[in-house]
Amino acid sequence: MSKRVRIGIIGAGGIVKSRHLPALQAMPEVEIVAICNSSLESSQHFCVEFTPQAEPMEHWPHLVCRDDIDAIWIGTTPQLHSEITCYALRAGKHVFCQARMAMNLAEAQLMWEASMSNPELVAMLCPPPYGMKGDATVKRLLAEGSIGKPHQVILHSLNGAWLDPEAPAHWRQRVEISGLQVLSFGIYVEVIQRWLGDIVALQADGDVVIPQRGDYTVEIPDYLNVLCTFRNGARGNLTFSGVSAHAPQDAIKIYGTEGTLTYNFVTDEIRLGNRSGEMQTILIPAHEAKEWTVERDFINAVLDPTAPRPKPDFLEGIKYMRVVQAAAESMDGGDVVRVA
Repeated sequence: MSKRVRIGIIGAGGIVKSRHLPALQAMPEVEIVAICNSSLESSQHFCVEFTPQAEPMEHWPHLVCRDDIDAIWIGTTPQLHSEITCYALRAGKHVFCQARMAMNLAEAQLMWEASMSNPELVAMLCPPPYGMKGDATVKRLLAEGSIGKPHQVILHSLNGAWLDPEAPAHWRQRVEISGLQVLSFGIYVEVIQRWLGDIVALQADGDVVIPQRGDYTVEIPDYLNVLCTFRNGARGNLTFSGVSAHAPQDAIKIYGTEGTLTYNFVTDEIRLGNRSGEMQTILIPAHEAKEWTVERDFINAVLDPTAPRPKPDFLEGIKYMRVVQAAAESMDGGDVVRVA
């Protein structure tokens, strides 16, 4: 391959416009070759406004099969992630896929199998921004035993975005688009499993507060409560809501035998206290602070096969999709479910 990465974008919505595209266009070794949006007309409008050098296309399989494209950038909603990813990897294309890996575990499994069958290709999921800056610091503090052995984890992610009963159903509330994903549950599972290890069992409960939005009947819960057990023995209480007015900022508290560690996901403030002392703010060292470089990480790996493979990869995606699947099964049956 040449020292340029030729990209085809499938699904050019808000996050592609605001975050991914500016970063890609800032790299001289990247060329945006073609765009396929929800319709040919919207693809044409996007190209006129953002990528005049790119070709608008109507059908994504035609874009994937082009010989002048090296990598596929998937920005669609989740219902297309698995199909496009598998098709692209089998066509010999590198793949960057937007978060919410897939509709369910079975689809995620197909994506992982396709990536394993094509190990020479880079396959990356969009990482969650939550906790990104302080990720290395939190992992170090826990590894150093700053709070002893973690035994209780409390996480809340609450907002009032879905409180208006007159608002139409958001795509995240549409099961045919979002699948088993509920609110920010899967995203935060990805984060806390990096910090505390795998979740091995859970019991989930949720409900739809506003079931009817126009002529659409909502099935995805407006709030979700999850009790979980980590492999290291710690227990978690995770709460998510889209119908909580005046909610606090998203945060996690990790209680251990020797102290407490907290992280505010909005401000990236880390606080730490031992059993006998006061809680103190822990500064994130410059060498540990992680900024948003996901586009650069992907392009570097495509250009250089010896470069580190970017994270999260599809294996990490499978890990959080197993938890998402288990939560759905627990809500259906009302029982504790082991995470496969």
